[in-house]
Amino acid sequence: MSRDLSALPEDIRHAAGLSRFLRRMLDSRPWLGERLAATLDRPADAEAMRAFLDERAITAETLKPALRDLRTWVICHLLVRDLAGYASLAEVTESMTVLAELTVRYAHDLLREALVERYGLPLSPTGWEQELLVIGMGKLGGRELNVSSDIDLIFIYPEDGDTGGKKVISNFEFFERLGKQLIQALAEVTEHGQVFRVDMRLRPNGDSGPLVASFDMLENYFITQGREWERYAWIKARVLAGERWRELEQIARPFIFRKYLDFGAINAMRDLHAQIRREVARRDRAHNIKLGPGGIREIEFIAQVFQLIRGGRDEGLQIRPTLQVLARLAERGILAPATVEALTAAYTFLRRLEHRLQYLDDAQTHDLPESAADRALIAQAMGCADWPALLEQLDHHRATVSRHFEDVFGDPSDEEHSLDDLWACADDAGQCAPALAELGYRDPQAAAGRLAAIHGAPRYRQLPDRIRSRFDALMPRVVDAAARTKTPDDTLARCLDLMEAISRRGAYLALLQQYPQALRRVAELMGASRWAAQFLTRHPILLDELLDDRNLETAPDWAAFRSEFGAQLDAIEPDMERQMDLMREQHHAKVFRLLTQDIAGLLTVEKLADHLSELADTILALTIPLCWRKIRIRHRDEPRFAVISYGKLGGKELGYASDLDIVFLYDDDAPEAPEVYSRLAQRTNTWLSSQTAAGILFETDLRLRPNGDAGLIACSLESFRKYQLESAWVWEHQALTRARFSAGDPALGEAFERIRCEVLRLPRKLDDLRREVLAMRRKMRDAHAGKSELFDLKHDRGGLVDVEFLVQYLVLGHAHAHPQLTGNLGNIALLRIAGELGLIPADLAAACGDSYRRFRHLQHRQRLNDRPSRVDPDEAERARKPVQALWSAVFGAADETAL
Repeated sequence: MSRDLSALPEDIRHAAGLSRFLRRMLDSRPWLGERLAATLDRPADAEAMRAFLDERAITAETLKPALRDLRTWVICHLLVRDLAGYASLAEVTESMTVLAELTVRYAHDLLREALVERYGLPLSPTGWEQELLVIGMGKLGGRELNVSSDIDLIFIYPEDGDTGGKKVISNFEFFERLGKQLIQALAEVTEHGQVFRVDMRLRPNGDSGPLVASFDMLENYFITQGREWERYAWIKARVLAGERWRELEQIARPFIFRKYLDFGAINAMRDLHAQIRREVARRDRAHNIKLGPGGIREIEFIAQVFQLIRGGRDEGLQIRPTLQVLARLAERGILAPATVEALTAAYTFLRRLEHRLQYLDDAQTHDLPESAADRALIAQAMGCADWPALLEQLDHHRATVSRHFEDVFGDPSDEEHSLDDLWACADDAGQCAPALAELGYRDPQAAAGRLAAIHGAPRYRQLPDRIRSRFDALMPRVVDAAARTKTPDDTLARCLDLMEAISRRGAYLALLQQYPQALRRVAELMGASRWAAQFLTRHPILLDELLDDRNLETAPDWAAFRSEFGAQLDAIEPDMERQMDLMREQHHAKVFRLLTQDIAGLLTVEKLADHLSELADTILALTIPLCWRKIRIRHRDEPRFAVISYGKLGGKELGYASDLDIVFLYDDDAPEAPEVYSRLAQRTNTWLSSQTAAGILFETDLRLRPNGDAGLIACSLESFRKYQLESAWVWEHQALTRARFSAGDPALGEAFERIRCEVLRLPRKLDDLRREVLAMRRKMRDAHAGKSELFDLKHDRGGLVDVEFLVQYLVLGHAHAHPQLTGNLGNIALLRIAGELGLIPADLAAACGDSYRRFRHLQHRQRLNDRPSRVDPDEAERARKPVQALWSAVFGAADETAL
């Protein structure tokens, strides 16, 4: 019999007209209308739900009806608030999630107490109390539960053992009984209804597996039997009850998130989606807004595939709620902001529609209704004029989702390529060569021979079928991409080196297969620079950098990098191996981004060197505290320690492959200081120069420290000053002109700079200084004398080293009278200052500075193509003349053999 609702608020009467479920509840539960009216002005939060249950003084006998009454109130409360426009989608899903959490915990705690009373506490063999961890999966795990959803649970316990009561049973039996009782308490249909349908099929081995599993059983399952779709499912796993969730996360995280970029996840999830689509088609459920085309599941797949791909390397993506994941993908440039905005709007619309479909009868449905009456109700509930108006919005959102889904999951290799036949017959070089010639290859026979060698090699033939299919799909596209570059033969050879290096790495093949634009950029990079090609081949993990257009457009923010990356390194303390690998990976990524900008012509040689030097300083600054923490016995919280850079890093002229000339100083009077800082210096050097699985950071050279190889690896500030003032050779003072503080204690850096200026400003007899500098220059020329007819940009007369020696002589000879010469400003600026001071002709100083800049550009060009720093003499002749002229002006007849 229908109840008269006239006394209830308009919002409740309005909702009852749109929900047969609400009307039935109001008719059958006299208490409900009054309670709804009293609570509609606020969300149903955890505190309100607990108060509802506390009113009922729950016992084992009253547990089921109390939990079911709670569900009735919460859903009806949400339903009315939602349809009245008071509740956001976030409120609806959060309230439903809280309802599930609270009912699971209430039931678990009460049922466990009864079992413990009967059997005693479940204990490990060593006597530690054990617990049941109830894991919420799916939308429950993601705090996205819908109003008529079932809940996906998994039951796990830490350790096997037995109970400690008079009647002993195994822990497995104890937790199995607890699990069964918990399911019954929630899912059994009584005269009061049910709380939630419980789905346990996501547990290890599904319906055929045991209801509960220990940590060891779960870990073994992940290692031996875990499937790709289970990784997807476990992304949202969240412990609802149980304290030892951190241990569980340590077991599950390596299974869900790979350490590498796992682009193979795209293929796995594409296959899973195809299975869902086939099932939808078989059941004729194209109008299912969850599983059908452009539905909720496709949005979830888009979010979660990038979590699987990148979550192992980006902990910020190891989160559960779909909309939050999409927002972070936009922040990282993985998805365009406009794409995320459109997907967010579609997700919100579809979830709101989902709830209104379920409000009708409290049914777990996602199918659009067939009857005209129900369609009218749904349209009204969605705020649409009629059903066609609703369908128009729905079709728009589903089309948007389908388009973006195809952008992510579409398989470019499904399309036939015009060069498929060329790769298929690659064993026959004679047949391939004419086709390669038509594509523009200058030496088609060599290219065909290389392709034949790869196609016929045992390495290729022994590839697993799944990987070989990806390799086969890529090879015609590699040949085509290389042919479109300016140097197709060199590009193809370098691309094939890369393909051979990654031939067994399915994730990298999948990346290039899925993103044709990345393959095009690889070809362009390979064609532009042999060094870049070798760098990428050594570190294929950098392929991912080619997917983000912002890497070409964005200037590095080194302060932000230092702060953010430092926090990442701190978060994984004390895992030294992972810290070293992560630092190498980040360093390589930053170098690669600069490399792509360099090749694109966006950086001058000088700006590039500034960035590389700043990056090296940052790496040094992050390394010191990490190494300091690894020293067991240390006498202070912060080390009074500094890294002083010389040479290319000191002069901020670092190149891609430059080593680091560094000296370690400390200023600490503690008795143990020499030993502690020597240990820190050794650790720092090892950290920088060790080869790990991720490669190497820098080659280091420590020979510029006082007394060279015979000196202590870490030198006190006082002994460094004493050595420089009393024992250092002139060439060591020359080196000091390009030295600077790079990392460590800033106060120590300032003290070093004072010593440096003091030493450089010492009065010197110019004749003696000239003789010493020229003797060292001759020694270097003799050491690098070659028979090549090419001009050595660095060592030949009139080259880079001559400019550096001229500047060093001017600084050491005149800084006592002109202190501005001690600034570490770079050779070009110091030449200009010397000209302004009248020490050398100003016009010659400017011309010599231009020559130095020109030599550096030529040297950079050579290194990009992995060539020696030698060029045709005619190419350098114009730049040599000012250097030779300045050399004669400064050193005159004192160096008759120099020119």
